[in-house]
Amino acid sequence: MGQGRRPFLALLSLVGLLLGSSCQSNTIPVTEAFLSAQPRSILVLPPLDETVETAATYGTLASVTRPLAEAGYYVFPVALVDAVMRQNGLPTPFEMHSVPVSKLIEIFDPDAILYLKVTDWGTSYQIIQSSTRIGISGELVDARTGVSLWSGSTVQVQNSNSGGGGIVGMLAGALANQIATSVSDPSRGIAARANWELLGNRQSGWLLGPYHPRVEEDIQDLEARYQAQVSP
Repeated sequence: MGQGRRPFLALLSLVGLLLGSSCQSNTIPVTEAFLSAQPRSILVLPPLDETVETAATYGTLASVTRPLAEAGYYVFPVALVDAVMRQNGLPTPFEMHSVPVSKLIEIFDPDAILYLKVTDWGTSYQIIQSSTRIGISGELVDARTGVSLWSGSTVQVQNSNSGGGGIVGMLAGALANQIATSVSDPSRGIAARANWELLGNRQSGWLLGPYHPRVEEDIQDLEARYQAQVSP
């Protein structure tokens, strides 16, 4: 299957040269390295937490598998990966991210490794509304070559306020929302939405994986779109 894609890779390189920095928003941001590597299995490390919220890492990790699996990739069980790392003296995501790729290959033998960061997490309260903000960034790296196959980021924000009852109604709505949030934090649900936007969005630069029934159609569709862009 890989040999048949070589002409497409050459075409993709040509498109990149022709379009340069003038690419429009409808250009599919799939890298040539991603197309060439065609990873089948992905190892996801627990995300680094760049926030002050202790729930951010595992709140994000909890929903990261589904968009990748539904896109057609084998994802190493994230709980198992975390447990193996901890049992080998690596209790924090920072230490896990510091493990040499050669060691990760020795233990798990993945095709690619997904490194994630949580850049925003949690709910802030203003006088008349609350705002929950989740930010996630990531990079997919070829385990054999160390080449970056994909990178991206997303921020999902959910605001809550009351639109009626004047200032008294808005204050009452904000208070009710703060009480509800203290009982049931919406951050995990918004993190799941962020993971879908980052890893499951067809415009974010991910190809369908080899276990997806429409993977060949996906490649053909990409080829047709690129050809349309360079046609006179």
